[in-house]
Amino acid sequence: MTNPSSNLYTALRRAFPADLEHTAIETDSGLFYTWRDLESGTAMLANFLQSLDLPDGARIAVQVEKSVEALMLYLATLRAGYVFLPLNTAYQSAEMDYFIQDAEPAVVVCSAANFGWVSKLAFRAGTPWVFTLNDDRSGSLLERAAHWPDQHQVVVRQADDVAVIIYTSGTTGRSKGAMLTHGNMLSNALVLKDYWGWRSAAEGGDVLIHALPIFHVHGLFVAIHGALINGSKMIWCAKFDPRLVLRKMPEATVFMGVPTLYVRLLAEPGLTPALASHMRLFISGSAPLLMDTFEAWQQRTGHTILERYGMSETIMLTSNPYVGERRGGTVGLPLPGVSLRVVGGDGRMLAPGEIGDIQVKGPNVFAGYWRMPEKTAQEFTADGFFKTGDVGRQAADGYVTIVGRSKDLIISGGYNVYPAELESVINDLPGVAESAVVGVPHADFGEVGVAVVVPRAGVSLAPAAILARLKASVANYKVPKQCFVVTDLPRNTMGKVQKNVLRDRYGVTQGG
Repeated sequence: MTNPSSNLYTALRRAFPADLEHTAIETDSGLFYTWRDLESGTAMLANFLQSLDLPDGARIAVQVEKSVEALMLYLATLRAGYVFLPLNTAYQSAEMDYFIQDAEPAVVVCSAANFGWVSKLAFRAGTPWVFTLNDDRSGSLLERAAHWPDQHQVVVRQADDVAVIIYTSGTTGRSKGAMLTHGNMLSNALVLKDYWGWRSAAEGGDVLIHALPIFHVHGLFVAIHGALINGSKMIWCAKFDPRLVLRKMPEATVFMGVPTLYVRLLAEPGLTPALASHMRLFISGSAPLLMDTFEAWQQRTGHTILERYGMSETIMLTSNPYVGERRGGTVGLPLPGVSLRVVGGDGRMLAPGEIGDIQVKGPNVFAGYWRMPEKTAQEFTADGFFKTGDVGRQAADGYVTIVGRSKDLIISGGYNVYPAELESVINDLPGVAESAVVGVPHADFGEVGVAVVVPRAGVSLAPAAILARLKASVANYKVPKQCFVVTDLPRNTMGKVQKNVLRDRYGVTQGG
């Protein structure tokens, strides 16, 4: 018999508090949304979407600025049984053209400012409906939905029905659409609710400061699902503002951020143990957290950041424990229900501490890549493990350390060089704020490393001195052939260093 609760929205709705008049979301512009507002607003949007007579499994592609109404559109898409396709607001015409052509959405929602060019792309690709949604509660989508009832029967969906397609960043080859099911996301939300000790209202209740984008797994699923599945209030920041976050800390208990956000908060003199005393948990992910940031946060706030690890294809995979040792430089232990192994190039299981390819299996692992059956088959082993593309090691006690991406591996003169190992050494040098090491073509060695280093404010660094220190610390074949000192590293919107940009920038410098 069909189980209606397999629709993710049903499970989220079940966690709403009994009194729907309580505040669910408080925005940085002074707006307050109740749980009833979420229920009725998503119902009206879901009714409107269903009135368009869309085909089963229709994709709803959304490229809009962050707003509570954009969140409602996501929830409405779930409850109406369609497939949500969030798109980065930084994507330009060529990128949007690819995603629209590939996903063939039945509906595209964009900001009014972009309607002219986005609608041309959509209509040319055969999309019948294009609506606008702005971050000031205006746009044709809301105007149309306002005429529909605020009651809606959630559409029945099975656990293995696709709920969301998340396109990977596409730094190598064309972007792939990872299909996440209702079951994938619900299983992960429930595991994290327990693992991170989310407190119920009876226990004092948690309040989340939400300062992340909502077109990505971190902000849309980990953060929002975490609050909703616990019936917790969110303090909603349209964009990250370190001073606003500090002002809101005494009213909140949980904060999720990428490492860049923690660095910017540490730069604020107002960050003190007293200010953070009401906070229960600080979580970091989406990019590696430097040990310097990890330790500075402990000293400045008295809190230890909890670092975790996930992917678009798997949501969360590992996490440092809420109760127990949060080990700096690691991403913690495999989450309950997740099987993780480290294998060598020949497929054999590696011993604790050995570096190899990370493979995972669990109810959170995606259903495959959109319209790429061969690529999907290549990325899974015969016994059902997903090849993450990440390289790392697992200690004897289970803690996992990510060393880098397999595509970032440098093979120089036949030797494997792991950039993260070198970056760790460079980052510990006096005066270094951060670094990135990339592989570039070389006539003799095939590939060699290039180090790109950012100094601390007011510090002058000599590239030759950095390379000399590396030669004293690691095997000679690992030492980069060149070093560049720059003011900053290129990053994407989630704070990850864009190594493909660095490879393009410095890849022509190598000769014989």
